[in-house]
Amino acid sequence: MLLNTKESGKNILLIDPDEAFGQILQKVLGQGYTVERVSTVQAGIEKITAKAVDVVLLNLDLPNGNSNLEGAGTLLQKRSESADAPPVIAYGWDARRRRAVEALQLGAVDFLEQPLDVQALKFALEGAYRRATLARDLSAARKFLAPTPVEGLLGNSEAMEQVNEVIRKVAGVNTSVLITGESGTGKGVAARAVHNLSERADKPFVAFSACAFPESLIEDELFGHEKGAFTGASQSRRGRFEEAKGGTIFLDEIGDLALPLQAKLLRVLQERSLERLGSNVVQSVDVRVICATSRNLEKMVQEGTFREDLYFRISVVKIHMPPLRERGEDIPLLAEFFLSMFARVHNKRARALTPGFLSALARHDWPGNVRELQNVIERSLVLANGNEHLGIRDLPPDLKGLKIPDELPGGTFHAAVRSFKRELVRSALRAHSGNKLKAARELGISRCYLHRMLNQLRIADIACTENDSEPSRTADSKVEPVNFALGARVA
Repeated sequence: MLLNTKESGKNILLIDPDEAFGQILQKVLGQGYTVERVSTVQAGIEKITAKAVDVVLLNLDLPNGNSNLEGAGTLLQKRSESADAPPVIAYGWDARRRRAVEALQLGAVDFLEQPLDVQALKFALEGAYRRATLARDLSAARKFLAPTPVEGLLGNSEAMEQVNEVIRKVAGVNTSVLITGESGTGKGVAARAVHNLSERADKPFVAFSACAFPESLIEDELFGHEKGAFTGASQSRRGRFEEAKGGTIFLDEIGDLALPLQAKLLRVLQERSLERLGSNVVQSVDVRVICATSRNLEKMVQEGTFREDLYFRISVVKIHMPPLRERGEDIPLLAEFFLSMFARVHNKRARALTPGFLSALARHDWPGNVRELQNVIERSLVLANGNEHLGIRDLPPDLKGLKIPDELPGGTFHAAVRSFKRELVRSALRAHSGNKLKAARELGISRCYLHRMLNQLRIADIACTENDSEPSRTADSKVEPVNFALGARVA
């Protein structure tokens, strides 16, 4: 029964057999709410399925045996099965802790004791309504967001968006792809993504690295051999191309392939056929070829160390994987992903990354790219102290550098800025054992300006270094002496 026909209010579905209570509730809540009442849980489930409901108010003291939560459990289970289902607030005369816990475990977002307190009820309804609104907004936003990133390639940077776009386009066509980029940028992940998005996804994906085998074994690894083809060949063996039949073969570090092998590979790619070592039987090759390299193949072509015809054959479409230093905005996302992954792998408690930890990651150049970041996160998690956060103290020594506070200072704006500057200067001086010249360079300011900041912030060093033979002190008696060599306050 609809108790208020106004459409602009928050839509509340009341499941309670008492019609009078529904009418009273509508008057108490006011025009900001539209209350619709049904008598049974089953009717409530049908109503939720038929129309939009913002919040459900569920009486746990329903008749017909439902007081033991059996009927309520049906509704709450439906709530748990769908992220878009409305939140449920349960209420009842029995306010025992066990009963409330049972309701919450079944999926209710709140439990209220009868008689209902008006203010508590409104507070609970507002909280549940905000939750429902957020869920709807997120659901609607997903429809208008850019396409989700390619599986395995995390990053929201413009460079990674371009990579994802090319991968989606090239995956649907059966052409050769050349993936370039520095070591550790994820070339293998990109190759796997192309395969997974293609029509060959249910067929084998075979990876082979030219730098992982001696030159004398590469031909056998790629093309296989027949029994008796050479000493020790006691049985026939399939090569990587045959193993990838119908699927994709990924040739990593193709630039390390010797010229004679380049010629044989070119023949296979051109004729789509191969012969095993020791055999004259020609076998057809139905594979997609994806190559990758960290070397400059164009320069190698000019130098005569890489065949030009092979280069054009394998580089119909080129995908360049950007180094991590060129997509620093992706570092927090990658760090969180690796943290979650290694927490599961090593059965460690989930931790949060402090602002100082992320700031240190952002300042690093990452010569090892994503692979190096993965290593740093795993090491930090494994060796971290027994707390809930990863801070600068948990980083490897070469990443700590200039320390930034893990937590932002409080107080007024000017006091917070002063506190932050103070800690920044002290951290720079500690990092360079009190050497003000090096500290100023680290901070990107002149040494004279650093001296002025020391006076303004009432910081005085007592450490003597090669470039600063005399300790500087301010005339102010409230100056805080700091032992920069030890990084501790002096009493």
